Amino acid sequence: MVSPVLILFSAFLCHVAIAGRTCPQPDEVPFAVVVPLKTFYDPGEQIVYSCKPGYVSRGGMRRFTCPLTGMWPINTLKCTPRVCPFAGILENGIVRYTTFEYPNTISFTCNPGRDDMPLALSWVLESRQRRSLVAAVTCPPPVVPKFATLKLHKPSAGNTSLYQDTAVFECLPHYAMFGNDTVTCTAHGNWTEMPECREVKCPFPSRPDNGFVNYPAKPVLHYQDKATFGCHDTYSLDGPAEVECTKMGSWSAQPSCKASCKVSVKKATVLYQGERVKIQEQFKDGMKHGDKVSFFCKNKEKKCSYTEETQCVDGTLEIPKCFKEHSSLAFWKTDAWDVKPC
Repeated sequence: MVSPVLILFSAFLCHVAIAGRTCPQPDEVPFAVVVPLKTFYDPGEQIVYSCKPGYVSRGGMRRFTCPLTGMWPINTLKCTPRVCPFAGILENGIVRYTTFEYPNTISFTCNPGRDDMPLALSWVLESRQRRSLVAAVTCPPPVVPKFATLKLHKPSAGNTSLYQDTAVFECLPHYAMFGNDTVTCTAHGNWTEMPECREVKCPFPSRPDNGFVNYPAKPVLHYQDKATFGCHDTYSLDGPAEVECTKMGSWSAQPSCKASCKVSVKKATVLYQGERVKIQEQFKDGMKHGDKVSFFCKNKEKKCSYTEETQCVDGTLEIPKCFKEHSSLAFWKTDAWDVKPC
């Protein structure tokens, strides 16, 4: 039988053997904190691990007690990022994100013409979804510029203009528009730049030499007034027959009258508007300014023919030097137009 004294002595020796054995500062666990955190712990003291905000435990122990051996048990705690629910689709806007794990963020952007209302809440990490309430951008009624009228305006909602609605203006008679006649309701709730209507006057048009001009019989000629031009016999109009007073205060063109050309060649076959014609018959009254014809010429070396073009310019018609007019008595000579082309 073991003596009680021996038992007490053995217990004393065991106490002495473990005296002074303490647990060290516990190992760090990613994204977790330890309470209490000290440099050493006496046997029997407890510590508690907890995941930091935004992270959640995925199994493993959380509470540990410092054992007599002074060695902490193996810790299998893992803290992983929380995953937020799908943010949803933003009506009239765009949601941008990479992942829904903490601490990532997402951004909400409204389409042009839409504004975030003050009630729109931030996306909450734990579980709530952001619900962005979106309202349409409106513009006040467009202000009609001076000397203008509102030609076309169809608001989308009653008398209210919404984003991208348009309004079209036109100026009163004698007034010219500077700027775009169409304005648009912008995403900022205002209209694009308004046009300006200005009174425009033009000087009386000048009569061309060898011609005439007609215009309205009134003391002042204004924007979009018209004048017509014409020429006397044997003269042709160089320019449009009708011109208009432009917003710059000048006429759209200044036509002139050009003289016709007398044909000095008595006999020749020429090309006129793609067809062969006898010049003395086609232009018996002369060629008008701007008319073009092509004369046939011979290439003696190659024994073939080619054409050179000439034009009537204000009374002058230059006959190509390569053209040779044959006498009516030289019946044995072949005209260039009857020779095969080169």
